[in-house]
Amino acid sequence: MNRITRPLELSMAKITDFFWARYIELTRTEMLPYQWEVLNDRIPQVTPSYCIHNLRLAAGLEKGEYQGPNYQESDLGKWIEAVGYVLVARPDPALEKKADEAIDLICAAQQEDGYLNIYNIVTGQEKRWTNMKDGHELYCLGHLLEGALSYYKATGKDTFLNAMIRYTDLVDKTFGPEPEKHKGYPGHEEIESALIRLHELTGNERYLKLAKHFIDQRGQEPLYFDEEINRYAPDAQRLAFRSRQYQAEIPVREQHDARGHAVRQVYLCVAMAELSKILDDKELFAACGRLWESITERRMYITGSIGSSAHGEAFSFDYDLPNDSAYAETCAAIGLVFFARRMLEISPDSRYGDTMERALYNGVLSGIALDGKSFFYVNPLEVWPDAVEKDPFKSHVKIERQKWFGTSCCPPNVARLLTSLAHYTFTLNNEGLLFMHLFIGGTYKHNVGGTEITLDIETRYPWDGLIKVSVSAALPVNFPFAFRVPHWSPKYTVTINGKEAAVPRKNGYAYLTRSWKTGDTLSINFDMPVMVNRANPAVRENLGKVAVSKGPLIYCLEEADNGKNLHLLYLAENPDFTTVFKPDTLGGISVMSSNGKELINNWPKGSLYRKAEPVLCADKTLTWIPYYAWANRGRGEMRVWVNHFPCP
Repeated sequence: MNRITRPLELSMAKITDFFWARYIELTRTEMLPYQWEVLNDRIPQVTPSYCIHNLRLAAGLEKGEYQGPNYQESDLGKWIEAVGYVLVARPDPALEKKADEAIDLICAAQQEDGYLNIYNIVTGQEKRWTNMKDGHELYCLGHLLEGALSYYKATGKDTFLNAMIRYTDLVDKTFGPEPEKHKGYPGHEEIESALIRLHELTGNERYLKLAKHFIDQRGQEPLYFDEEINRYAPDAQRLAFRSRQYQAEIPVREQHDARGHAVRQVYLCVAMAELSKILDDKELFAACGRLWESITERRMYITGSIGSSAHGEAFSFDYDLPNDSAYAETCAAIGLVFFARRMLEISPDSRYGDTMERALYNGVLSGIALDGKSFFYVNPLEVWPDAVEKDPFKSHVKIERQKWFGTSCCPPNVARLLTSLAHYTFTLNNEGLLFMHLFIGGTYKHNVGGTEITLDIETRYPWDGLIKVSVSAALPVNFPFAFRVPHWSPKYTVTINGKEAAVPRKNGYAYLTRSWKTGDTLSINFDMPVMVNRANPAVRENLGKVAVSKGPLIYCLEEADNGKNLHLLYLAENPDFTTVFKPDTLGGISVMSSNGKELINNWPKGSLYRKAEPVLCADKTLTWIPYYAWANRGRGEMRVWVNHFPCP
């Protein structure tokens, strides 16, 4: 059976989930309207975006100077993409009107030949294609094109899409392997995936060919970025990070280690996986597999966050995972979710699904506040306010979520992921095989041999491991159904119409094949124990420490519950945990308590060092909350990795 799958269309899903529906509605009613106001610089005391200001300059509607970084329209592209996903699910005239207003501005700025990079239109078009390393022309095009595709699919309006196709056609005429064409490629990957989606919509092979060119040209000798700086800026400072920062040091098919800027790396991996799937390119898929292993087996935080170094927002080296100086950009975790789903489409394997779930519930969700109006760019696993405020090497870490950023890629990126969440729940192939990757309540439909199947899913996941699936179908239909068995569940039971069923497993997925009919009910019940996790001893920062998880959620200690000096707390050698769901705490969470110890600091004043003596400890009850919910109750300390010994 063909195991290559595709994601469920958004129009075939309605998420009503106990946990996620609130976030999706929050995105529609609060996050997206708030972001629109920020993009228009209409919220006092918030870092200006200048996005719409710059667009109006490019369109000739205002006079003034370009403000902000040279990639601000990418935020608007992601925002429109999210609006498109919202409109698939339900009408929202107010959001649609705002999106139309933005699209009119974008189209008004477009040049006669299709060119549409706002920075260069305002500051001088002689700079076209002269700074592929840092100019972000193709990166911005990628996000605008993704927005145009989403908006067209939702509304049928093609003005934006046609404008972006004009720009894409200009790029296709400019770049390529032909001798007369430009040999550059983007410093920040994104256009590759957008081109593949444009190819899927139009069937035009030119777009697929161009995506392949950008992927395969990357890292070829002579290295383009070195040539570029010699050609256009010979007196400029040499590349601070060299081509490694841009995943362009060697050809992508030869790469083994995640390198450079973490977001760029996973965006490249997404496009590589998508291209390998379309072309059945086994060599490219093998490269994806090597990079996946590098990221998830040696360079990923337990929260699913990636990118340990603030220097270049980058991967550093194997097992270098500092907690208090972690970069762990929200966008990087989002990119890992994207990458995981593309790998699942090619090879259904629970290691991809487990990582997708881990990043989504922890590394991504921590990036937004419960009100949807403040955000983390950086997601540390340990915070001590004094260190953040007084150590310049930790200045990238924030104690509280911010209303916006000068570079604000993360907020609209969160919005487009949450509004397209149904894309990540199921994949299916042309022969009817349906894979359930995430356990999210709602109504999901798919077609098997002309018969529409409806699955109604009820669950209180992630607080409970019970998932109930009710089937509706006009006729009985025989089709295979597979669901992921999470790595954290030591055992599970499956019943069909109340009778326990044995299910074979392959690569972490359990398979059921039967004739399904209206009224059939499938119940899956995963044991969800509290797990005490250790890191590989090669992770030096975590030696002698443990992290606590339950189901897909990583837990942490926060000052609001445990007081100051979290570094003095120890989890008991044989801890007992109690879990209580508190609907009125932090939007409704399961809070855990455990027995622990607190080291007594009885050192005399003025004593910095002394002879080692037995430590004094007192009993201490530790209170744990989900990591994603921290920093919603004011300033304070936080820790994921907690001491385990030597308190007696």
